[in-house]
Order: sequence, then structure tokens, then C-alpha cells
Amino acid sequence: MPDLNPIAKRIHNIQPRPVRLAIDGDDAGVFEFSSTEFFQREFRGEGIRTDADGDAEFRLITSDDYESVLLGRSGPDEEGWTIVGEVTEAESAEE
Repeated sequence: MPDLNPIAKRIHNIQPRPVRLAIDGDDAGVFEFSSTEFFQREFRGEGIRTDADGDAEFRLITSDDYESVLLGRSGPDEEGWTIVGEVTEAESAEE
């Protein structure tokens, strides 16, 4: 079986502690994920952003080719999910 996505593995190993994510290299935020899980190579997670945008929910998913981890957002007045961008880095927010 091919390797799991390294960013997804890092997020999974850090949570439930806060995780600092860099999105497309430009934006960064601190997130707390209530759950993350792998289904073979597919990765999913759900949580909130703790440093801003506290009313929205966030979701992590892998791309169709499993090469990228994507962050989605759903706000309180929105229907459905919007892709915020690709997660390019993940590190513990407590370091």
C-alpha cells in the first residue's frame, strides 16, 4: 500500500491538541479537530478554528489522488462547504 499523506499523518498525530495549519503557504490558523481518521489512504477530519472565525466549522479531506489535504469551511449562514485551500504545513500550536 502506498504511503499515507505526510501532512495528514502529522495532523492526526498532533490532534486533539491545537494544530497550526498553513493554507496554500500564505494564510495560517490554529485549529482544534474533534476527530481525524484514515480510511485506507483517504483522510478526514472535523473541527473549529480557535484563533479566528469561531462560528464556522472546518473539515479536512484528501484530494482525489491523495496527494493534498484540503481544508473546507462552512459558516453559520452558509449552506454546504467551501474549499479554503490546500494545507501546506502542519505543526503543533503548543510548540
